[in-house]
Amino acid sequence: MKKNLIWIRSWIYLFTFLTWTAAIPVVCLPALIKKEWALAVTRFWVRGVMTLAKYIVGVHATTTGQQNLPQGACIIAAQHQSSYETYRMFLELESPIFILKRELVFIPLIGWFMKRIGLIGIDRNAGAGAMRKILREAQAALDSGNQLVIFPEGTRTAPGIKHPYQPGVAALYAYCDAPVIPMALNSGFLWGKTRLLKLPGTIEFRFLPPLRSGMDKDTMLKDLRKHLDSAAEALGQV
Repeated sequence: MKKNLIWIRSWIYLFTFLTWTAAIPVVCLPALIKKEWALAVTRFWVRGVMTLAKYIVGVHATTTGQQNLPQGACIIAAQHQSSYETYRMFLELESPIFILKRELVFIPLIGWFMKRIGLIGIDRNAGAGAMRKILREAQAALDSGNQLVIFPEGTRTAPGIKHPYQPGVAALYAYCDAPVIPMALNSGFLWGKTRLLKLPGTIEFRFLPPLRSGMDKDTMLKDLRKHLDSAAEALGQV
């Protein structure tokens, strides 16, 4: 009976999430005129998503390690297990800009808002020239005091599964003048990569101390992996 109730709540959440997601950008479309307005609308939408998650499916969130976040510009190298953390970062960070696959900007309405805020799109089929363009855009965003969010594995990954880190995070570390802050999480136990079923519980986000500077690419990636894997193990299963 309890499992049936969780399924019912998950379906209700999906319906209300889609309704909310369709309604807010339509009503607030004029906000695309200014980046600040678009960010405010996006945060309003995210707060609605968090409220739906909390009261319909019983998913809460807690954050630790905020003292490791510097004032102003930084690069957040985050684990990625579900869509939940993508939403949540708009509330955790002052001025987040995501580095994601560029196809997301073509999603009607929500994609337009993400593009207006400053999403940096990755074309995975492009060559070195595209990477140089991303690095220039990333440094410009950091120079303006933004926090860049990148998911090193490049895709949502279930807890306990390891995909090789993409070269982009190492390139940012080497090129950009900003601290790299690893962020561990355990959202995959409740939210999942693509599954409809949402399990009640508390998702934890943990910001870790910045990576030391001056490492070569391979050493940096190993160091990042070590810190994230260790923190994820400490967070454990929800």
